[in-house]
Amino acid sequence: MAQPTVCSMIENDLYKFSMSYYYQRTTPEGIGTFYFTDRNGHVFEQEFVDELKKEFKNLENLALTDEEFEWCRKNISYIPRCYFEWLSGFRFDSSIIKVSLDENGHLHIEATDNIYKVTLYEIPILTTVSEVYYRMYNTTPIDWNYIDTQLARKSEISNVNKLKFANFGMRRRYSHAVEDHVTEYLTNHAKYFIGSSTVYFAMKYQSIRKDLKPIGTMAHELIMATAAFMGPKEANYYVMQKWNEIYGGAMGTMLPDCFTTEVFLRNFSMDMAKLYDGVRHDSGDPFEFGEKIIAKYESYHIDPTTKSIVFSDSLDFDRALAIHKYFESRIKVSFGIGTNLTNDVGTATPFNIVMKLKSFQVNPRQPVYPCVKLSDVPGKELGDPDEIQSYKVILGLLKK
Repeated sequence: MAQPTVCSMIENDLYKFSMSYYYQRTTPEGIGTFYFTDRNGHVFEQEFVDELKKEFKNLENLALTDEEFEWCRKNISYIPRCYFEWLSGFRFDSSIIKVSLDENGHLHIEATDNIYKVTLYEIPILTTVSEVYYRMYNTTPIDWNYIDTQLARKSEISNVNKLKFANFGMRRRYSHAVEDHVTEYLTNHAKYFIGSSTVYFAMKYQSIRKDLKPIGTMAHELIMATAAFMGPKEANYYVMQKWNEIYGGAMGTMLPDCFTTEVFLRNFSMDMAKLYDGVRHDSGDPFEFGEKIIAKYESYHIDPTTKSIVFSDSLDFDRALAIHKYFESRIKVSFGIGTNLTNDVGTATPFNIVMKLKSFQVNPRQPVYPCVKLSDVPGKELGDPDEIQSYKVILGLLKK
């Protein structure tokens, strides 16, 4: 019998827990719907859906252990004890995960619930789709020697160049076993490996390396949900204010590209630029992005070398090294590398799958509003086309 795709309640990205608590504090009655997108349009059969449903049912068996509770309290201390007490009683409910195939065999998944709960479903759903696919359809066994050879090369690039990086790879990993192996290897061989977004593996391997940490802050959904009920012009600023109110300076990395970096920089006032440690790059040209961020700091007479950029957009180590060298001594940089770590197995092509917030209702007495994500990459917008157009008009992004 195959191991479940997700083995622990904290086998999830750190930013899912930080956003879950944020929602409890700001919109405790809010209701969100997440929907799945396969950008490559794979065609599936019903047996694949049946296997997914079995794995989603397995999620219901997960519960926070006493050991995990105590570790989280110690190592994620900026999220208060009351949240992890709530998490101790939380259970996944597979009945809210609606899975189907359309007439063309394309996969559809949606999940709706109070947003502080349903946000926790995104990563387990994505990693389950990925692992079940390879389990069922990739008949060539993975090549562990290939994986180790690649990890040795990647570790050397990091060690020689003092390149700091974290594993951001749960959502599109080949399997739980592969992420486990990769994390163990990096823990033992990569001196500048700083941690994992997957809280479970940060906990597991901190017993070997005390300096390893769970890594993450927030995702686009937070800004998308905010914009849905209060409009996109000031959504970035509102989130920055509320995030700081809740976390008091902890987790001080802001995500700028939800409605394009251009729009974010309008909201990135001097007080916020001084308050936040830095930003995360997740779309568009990383070199152009970095130059814009440095210029913004300099416009406020803030020394960019006191700030940081976390680069996390579809990176491999060669790309990360080029970015590292380009910005060396100009601004602090680190890297979140995902699929290139957890799905570089020599026998499979990684999925290009995402699960994003489709709609948000701030409470049951208010309308359900559609959510939109723009991007620094034209054509990668998510949401209803009319809503996307409306956001671009409101934000002044349409070229005349």
